[in-house]
Amino acid sequence: MALGRHDGDMQSSDAAVAARHPRDPDPVPSTKAFTAFVLSIVAVVLAPFFGGVLPALIVLRLSAQAQTDIEASEGFLLGAARCRKARRLAWIALAITAAVVVALILWRMYAMLGQGPALYEIDPDVN
Repeated sequence: MALGRHDGDMQSSDAAVAARHPRDPDPVPSTKAFTAFVLSIVAVVLAPFFGGVLPALIVLRLSAQAQTDIEASEGFLLGAARCRKARRLAWIALAITAAVVVALILWRMYAMLGQGPALYEIDPDVN
């Protein structure tokens, strides 16, 4: 019985191979999706230092292009999940940068009101 099922599986996979045209390209990963993913990691790493904004914006644009290419390729380009991850990381990088900017503004306002530590201290006898 098990042998019969195995033969049936082989026939169905042979039919799938036969249905595919020999000149069809093999599915390959999208290089745009890979690049967007790597740039999104760079954006998250650099986000606290304000250097993540530009890579994050590039990732959002590049991942949209990659997603369009993947959908148009009818299954021959892989990487839709990687595009989604890249977009998610890019938004995280932008959120981290925005949080740092808001924290710095609040800290500076707090320091200007004399409530917190000053950015610099000058002795009163210095001209």
